[in-house]
Amino acid sequence: MDIQSMICRIRTYVSDRVLALIVFSLLAILMFVLLYPHVKPETYQIELFSVSDRTIRSQVTIVDEQKTEEERNRAAIEVDEAYVYKGDIVNNRLLLVGSLFDFVLEAKTKYPDDEKEQLSSLKKSFTNEAEDVAKVISDEELSSLLAAEPKELALLKEKTTDLVQSSLENRIRAEGVATAKAEIANQIETSSIPEPFQDASTAIARYAIVPTAVHDKELTEERKQQAMDNVEPVRILQGQVIVQEGHLIDRETYRQLDLLGLLKDDPSYKPVIGLLIFIAVILFLFYYYFHYSLLEKEKKTSTLLLSSIVFLVSLFLMKLADILTYSDFYELTYAYPAALAAMLLTVLVNERLAIMVTIALSACGTMIFNAHLNGALNVEMGLYTLFSGLAGILFLMGSKNINLLRAGMLVSLVNVFVILFLKLLVSGQYTQTEFLYFTLFSFLSGLLSAVLTMGTLPFFEAAFGMLSKMKLIELSSPNQPLLKKLLTETPGTYHHSVMVANLSESACEAIGANGLLARVGCYYHDIGKTKHPPFYIENQGGLGNPHDQLPPEVSKDIIISHVTDGVKMLKEHKLPQEIIDVAEQHHGTTLVKYFYYQAKKTDPDIKEADFRYAGPKPQTKELAVISIADSVEAAVRSMDHPTAEQIETLVNQIVSDRLNDGQFDECDISLKELQIVKKTLCESLSGIFHSRIKYPGAEEVAPTKQS
Repeated sequence: MDIQSMICRIRTYVSDRVLALIVFSLLAILMFVLLYPHVKPETYQIELFSVSDRTIRSQVTIVDEQKTEEERNRAAIEVDEAYVYKGDIVNNRLLLVGSLFDFVLEAKTKYPDDEKEQLSSLKKSFTNEAEDVAKVISDEELSSLLAAEPKELALLKEKTTDLVQSSLENRIRAEGVATAKAEIANQIETSSIPEPFQDASTAIARYAIVPTAVHDKELTEERKQQAMDNVEPVRILQGQVIVQEGHLIDRETYRQLDLLGLLKDDPSYKPVIGLLIFIAVILFLFYYYFHYSLLEKEKKTSTLLLSSIVFLVSLFLMKLADILTYSDFYELTYAYPAALAAMLLTVLVNERLAIMVTIALSACGTMIFNAHLNGALNVEMGLYTLFSGLAGILFLMGSKNINLLRAGMLVSLVNVFVILFLKLLVSGQYTQTEFLYFTLFSFLSGLLSAVLTMGTLPFFEAAFGMLSKMKLIELSSPNQPLLKKLLTETPGTYHHSVMVANLSESACEAIGANGLLARVGCYYHDIGKTKHPPFYIENQGGLGNPHDQLPPEVSKDIIISHVTDGVKMLKEHKLPQEIIDVAEQHHGTTLVKYFYYQAKKTDPDIKEADFRYAGPKPQTKELAVISIADSVEAAVRSMDHPTAEQIETLVNQIVSDRLNDGQFDECDISLKELQIVKKTLCESLSGIFHSRIKYPGAEEVAPTKQS
């Protein structure tokens, strides 16, 4: 019993939804079992202050938050406090110095002859205007100033102000005030200021010295934050040695091991969660594809099971390739048949499913082939698998003559170029021998993919009842026994079948249906006519019509029997069900009009249902197109020199009759698609039955029916 029959039997006990749930569950479990060993973090039984018995490296790249914070704090501490120079303070202190000398001159002017009043007035002015100035300048120093001549005061004022300005502009901080005062005292002492006035000038100058560079707290905090932000995160790099064999595991080493999840006491479950999310994404893609697939319900489950098996087989092959490359001879990894699943599904199902599975496999490959990367994802093998699979799909899609070996050779060439660009891109230091191995094994990968596809294809076709492109191409060969029989015994029917095949293929491809299936199905659709060849007009060859001697009821039975006879013959020769469906459904439940109206002349009460084909009606778009093309080709062939307008009218009439008769009620072809089919058929028929140029004398030749 094949898998298709087994699925049908299981369906009698469980629904399609439950069956799909079982398949998805098994797929999830097997994926987890195969992938988890490659993402599971390796942990160690380690105690603090023990001696390590092995060299332990980091399996991932991770940010050390604690170390990063320490570096940020260190950077902030190293930032100097920010001070802002206050020019307005300098101006105010210079004005103060000038004012003090002005007070001296004012006191001298106000009390020209009374030194005592001068001193009293001056001290009063100093106290009122500058609070404690009188306290820092002695009476002797003030008296020396009062004894100076106006010119001497002006000069003294200028010299003192200049020295004070020069000192204040040096951006004096609070802690540097004492130093600045000492420096300006020395400067006055060595200056050109007369000695009697130096003490007074020094006292005023020292009093004028204040901080001019003021601490800016906000700017300091801003600079500290900027310094902290400029610190790069401290990372423990993948492959970095955490502890050498024989070294003591101190607190810092133990902390790093704990951070990396390498301690058995505190293992990390993040990889498990990540893997479960990955599996959920893959299963969702599968579910979404099959949920919205246009496949028939009966085929959805078998196609899901087929794609799951192909997917899992590829995963097992990945696992096997990984096991074989645990030695230093890791180049053998590239011999993995990366395009196998893509080529199988392209031939058995379609390109869309093949692309989805290829993407899923490439993602799995990044995990399975990570043994030499300390647990990290092997992006290189993921890209290699992706490009190889896509190349396999590209070289098989849309081909009417599938050559798996040729496709495998082309995939091999793509593999070679991909692996070379991957190795050269990272400037890998590889030897010539290693490059030779890369080239050899990547080339072998494409050939293995093709050979395994050819070897497993018959099994999948037989087990799942799949009709692949290769099988269709094989069935289209004229050397097939039934086609030989059709050609030799009913050449007219054979020619009709070929014409219908051409029309159906172009129309199916125009609406996105399976043109190859339509073509091959048309080759066999009238095989039942080989039972009674002379009773079909295309095989009579002008020898007379035997129906003229038979009652309409008998003629009807003979005509209708070519469907049942054809189905029986196709089953006896074990042709695929899709081909049998074409023979069984290409007439649907249409009326054999000619003999019905002949019978109605003699018996007005005759039942129309007795003159209809048994059906069923067309169930797919391909069968709907074939049924139209079959009628259209026969009708146009019966016309003498049909014009494009006549062909268009005839095609519209036939399609309308089929619609009104409900022949398309059980298939999913739309009115828009029917319009495309009509247009395509008209174009094809106009090309076949085109008008010909009349040569001289041609009008004297009797016209012959187009063949």
